[in-house]
Amino acid sequence: MMETATEKQKVHIVDSYLLNPTNPIIVNLIGAGGTGSQVLGTLAKTHTALLELGHPGLMVRLFDDDVISHANRGRLAFTDDEVGLHKSVVFINRVNRFFGTDWKAVTAKFDAQAIADKKELAMAEITISCVDSVKARFDIAEILGRYKKDIQRHSPKYWIDYGNARDTGQVLLATVGRIKQPNSQKYQTVPDMRFVTEEYGDLLRASESADNMPSCSVAEALGKQDLFINPTLAQLGGSLLWQMFREGMLFNKGFFHNLKTFRTQPIPVA
Repeated sequence: MMETATEKQKVHIVDSYLLNPTNPIIVNLIGAGGTGSQVLGTLAKTHTALLELGHPGLMVRLFDDDVISHANRGRLAFTDDEVGLHKSVVFINRVNRFFGTDWKAVTAKFDAQAIADKKELAMAEITISCVDSVKARFDIAEILGRYKKDIQRHSPKYWIDYGNARDTGQVLLATVGRIKQPNSQKYQTVPDMRFVTEEYGDLLRASESADNMPSCSVAEALGKQDLFINPTLAQLGGSLLWQMFREGMLFNKGFFHNLKTFRTQPIPVA
């Protein structure tokens, strides 16, 4: 009886420039809401740790055109004096004061119109989306898709998408084009991972009619999203990004998380 060859475990080897860059890695963080604001904190901690390891760290641009309302004060920890200001500006100023960074706030949506006016805004090695609409995800996919074969400075390489319902959520990492992989005798290296809009496009379209209107009060917001779903996803997703920098290889490209059952299911690289 013939023996079948053992199938190699699939792995993605992180683009070498992210591990040994000459300048800080640019990160476009899209969305400064419940999840995006929490992800910003994980990026600040990651940046500080990378500096301690001799890496030049991160340079983050936070995109959000929304302004602070009274309903945001409790959930997102804003003061009365900050009502009416742009969320992105307030959050970035906090991080810059505390961590000594020079990160930037962009008070606009990350869409075709904004990028058409300033193409350089799309030039970021890592794009992280924390948006609550299907259209926004497809807009991001369309923009990043333009640069799948781009080799200019700071051209997009990875897209990490965060999404959640009331007490469930997921984080998914994709490559923007193919990432060159080294030869491996031990693993099957995977050079490209599909966008969330490609892998779960049908599910996204099916959920397109979901209520994404802004909440008018903290109580109403809590009816739509559990109090701790956003920070939980942010911490787990932050760990995924940290693995990219610290270990340089990934066996999982994301996860599904259920806060009610306290279960997390990894999504293997495929």
